[in-house]
Amino acid sequence: MTSDVKEGPMITLSNGLSIPILGIGTSPVGGYSHEAMVCALKECGVRHIDTARLYKCEDLVAKSVKESGVARKELFYTSKAWPTQFGYDEVKKTLKKSLKDLGVEYVDLYLLHWPICPSGTKNPKELIAESWQALEECYQQGLCKSIGVSNFEEQHLNDLKETWTVVPHMNQIELHVFNYPKKLIEFCENLGIKITAYSPLAKGKALIHPDVLKIAEEHKCTPSQLLNKWITQKGIITIPKSTKPDRVKENSKIVDINLTPDNVAKLDDISNHEMFSVCVVTQQNIDEWGASLE
Repeated sequence: MTSDVKEGPMITLSNGLSIPILGIGTSPVGGYSHEAMVCALKECGVRHIDTARLYKCEDLVAKSVKESGVARKELFYTSKAWPTQFGYDEVKKTLKKSLKDLGVEYVDLYLLHWPICPSGTKNPKELIAESWQALEECYQQGLCKSIGVSNFEEQHLNDLKETWTVVPHMNQIELHVFNYPKKLIEFCENLGIKITAYSPLAKGKALIHPDVLKIAEEHKCTPSQLLNKWITQKGIITIPKSTKPDRVKENSKIVDINLTPDNVAKLDDISNHEMFSVCVVTQQNIDEWGASLE
């Protein structure tokens, strides 16, 4: 499969589909910003939109895209099914709801959002396997141009590997200087699975780290630009989220920054001494947030 998306640096998935290396996130933290999305599309040339059924903003994204005037063929849409929407039939229904709200005939990438299944699931491994089968069929039907997972660790991927006929094209994971899962990234790369980094700024915590500030000053760029470039220079997609147009503009200006091997090594090393997650999801979260979607 080929892509009509042509603007900005791209990464090629294992099926030949091109995905913009820089996207914009729409997670519910801080709310959805129509102004920021229109700015990203119209003024910054951002062409990759990351959303999810859980975020409850797919219809808002559609309105922003319409106002931006950017054509569908220029855009790359990623969306996701929440675990309470897992199951062979349910995943298909959920994808179709996303297509309707986004106002599109297909999404470019569709993911299983988390590997934590709802409470009371008798066989989580089986539920994820049948959900993946549904995604494979939607992929073959052209309802999604690529398929993948999110927040899957090695064991989850090994379990899925027992039944998959299509290897996931993507694993979207929390990735920033405080959480750099190098072993998982290498595991995915060996399978041909690309990586997308969410929370690349560690919800703002990475912006004030002394090493980040020092290297940003060296390159005459902002800390957020440095952190996103650290990710994309590794060939990993980044999807920073902001509700402020000026921040969106800032995040989009990373092409001309070139980090030295020493810069990269210094940033890589931070998580060896200060490792933590900024996105902890519990079983209770899966159930409660899922209940809000019903």
